[in-house]
Amino acid sequence: MGVFKNIFTWWEGQTFGTWLHTQTRGVRVGEDADGNVYYQARKPEPAGYYRRWVAYKGNNDASRIPPEWFGWLHNTHDAVPGDGIAEAHAWEAAPLPNLTGTPLAYRPKGALESGGKRAAATGDYEAWSPDAA
Repeated sequence: MGVFKNIFTWWEGQTFGTWLHTQTRGVRVGEDADGNVYYQARKPEPAGYYRRWVAYKGNNDASRIPPEWFGWLHNTHDAVPGDGIAEAHAWEAAPLPNLTGTPLAYRPKGALESGGKRAAATGDYEAWSPDAA
């Protein structure tokens, strides 16, 4: 099922077309701690920059890209992480993945998933009416 799945699906790794493009036109630049592999085009674009892309290990979720690789991937800087990029400060929090659709997702007061109770309206709200204008 693995080869057949990679021909038609993209949500758990590369499709066959992306793999073929990567093998013929890309150069492996590095890998992050999660196992995502980063590539750069062999030739620059006419505008002078190099196309860059990532082959995810597991589910394709852009929030799993670490900040240092995000900057490289979007041509913010040319230094490959680990080669001259400043280390994270002690006060910086570790990046979080996208939690939408999980039990840890943010649910504000009044959301149905968190009980559906919200604060009663105070006296400062007046509904709009087209006749009042």
